[in-house]
Amino acid sequence: MSERFTVGDLVAEFLERCASPMAFGVISIHNMPILDAIARRNRLRFVPARGEAGALNMADGYTRVSGGLGIAITSTGTAAGNAAGALVEAQTAGTPLLHLTGQIETGYLDRNCAYIHEARDQLGMLRAVSKAAFRLQSPESALPVLREAVATARSAPSGPVSVEIPIDIQAATVDPSDDLEPVAPAPVQPDPDALDALARALSGTRRPLLWLGGGARHADEPVARLVEMGFGVVTSTNGRGILPEDHAMTLGAFTMQPAIEAFYATCDAMLVVGSRLRGNETLKYALKLPKPLYQIDADLLGRSQTYPMDDYVTGDAALALTGLADRLQGKFSADPAFAADLKQAADAAAADLRAGLGPYESLVDTLQQHLDRDFVWVRDVTISNSTWGNRLLKISGPRDGVHALGGGIGQGLQMGIGAALAAGGRRTVSLVGDGGLQVNSGELATAVQEQADLLLLVMNSGGYGVIKNIQDAHYGGRHCYVDLLTPDLEKLCQSVGMRFSRLQSIVEFQSLLEAALAKPGPAMIEVDMAAIGPFARAFAGPPARKEAR
Repeated sequence: MSERFTVGDLVAEFLERCASPMAFGVISIHNMPILDAIARRNRLRFVPARGEAGALNMADGYTRVSGGLGIAITSTGTAAGNAAGALVEAQTAGTPLLHLTGQIETGYLDRNCAYIHEARDQLGMLRAVSKAAFRLQSPESALPVLREAVATARSAPSGPVSVEIPIDIQAATVDPSDDLEPVAPAPVQPDPDALDALARALSGTRRPLLWLGGGARHADEPVARLVEMGFGVVTSTNGRGILPEDHAMTLGAFTMQPAIEAFYATCDAMLVVGSRLRGNETLKYALKLPKPLYQIDADLLGRSQTYPMDDYVTGDAALALTGLADRLQGKFSADPAFAADLKQAADAAAADLRAGLGPYESLVDTLQQHLDRDFVWVRDVTISNSTWGNRLLKISGPRDGVHALGGGIGQGLQMGIGAALAAGGRRTVSLVGDGGLQVNSGELATAVQEQADLLLLVMNSGGYGVIKNIQDAHYGGRHCYVDLLTPDLEKLCQSVGMRFSRLQSIVEFQSLLEAALAKPGPAMIEVDMAAIGPFARAFAGPPARKEAR
């Protein structure tokens, strides 16, 4: 340990105690004391991104796959602003993430002196895009503020928390401490009486369905117990894999297809766990869900504002579902026809989706065959994901799926890098479009530099395909501002040393995929959609229903 122990040293050691072996960020004059300490100590791997948005997205993807705490470090002013969109994504997905940002010297803070890297009300901006935001006011406040920030990020509902650390405080000397451990928040205990009442209500049902969201990803064991009793499962896109999607009792993320809604009408209860029933997964809240409708959520204020609930239990998803399973053991009997009816609905929904894929159906099947069950599936916002990526390609674990949940384009590459670095040797595949790839294409160099075991599947349509389809459907076919000049992706990959291949015929996909997966490290397959042809059915945005619920 250095004889001169600074706040930067304290931050570095505290981060090491957070049990996350990796941090992401961009070095700057206003975070150098922290990053210098990290480098000197050499116990935490720091991944230098090409931009702050990329760094936060990488930390987000890393955290969703690892299940730990994400760490990202940026500078102040413009740099902190660059991180805002990625913080919104992490907030939407409920990712526990600690964002440390530099700040100018305390003597010039909030004085509007046009100081370099100054931003007016930066703390207010960070509060708007984070779960919470703090500013260190003194060297002595560093440890308690960091502890509070981590506890806040991890507590339900989890999310990103930002901490401003002025540069003079980073460099200030403090006394070393033997107690730098973060504080683990206690899970929210469900009320036993509330669980008793919910168990009584569900014990009388015979065709109950669990709707599982991202807040239930750690509840796979009690979910499996309830499924063994006879409960069925449907998931949000953020809850995929809590029950393996090749299990006979899950609808996967097929939440709103006609066959699924018809099946809902035959169910006699639905229990929503860790989900907000988002509009793009419920026909903008017009989807007819089973009744009675119950909800479990760790957030006291998490009760659905769009669907009236017959009962609501506040509590950690795993604890509540375990308590529910204990109470229902031997007291619940499912309809013998329920499992077959559920599978029929799931098969019908999948068949309807497949009917719209045209030549890309074979691509999906080849991917599934060669990836088998042990892979991480990352998706950007692109037509291919909105059609088949979010539902058809089956994943097997609650942390095997990462999706740009907030709908922001251009985050799949960066989240894929973070996911790959957390995947522990499993292959990570990131599905992106040509438009989204260009938003942060500089991060291709990060993927190569860090040797992320990542396969980028780039669906290249030469423009914003979904916007074109919306213009066709609602704007008289007038295509404006959607045709993009796309770089030569082969030359782009060559410039950073990434392996590349181009798919121009579906029959070649198997051989290209096998070659891409044969070696570790990053690789790209560009899918030339102009050569292969269009989807059989145009996608023009999430489906919605006009009539009231």
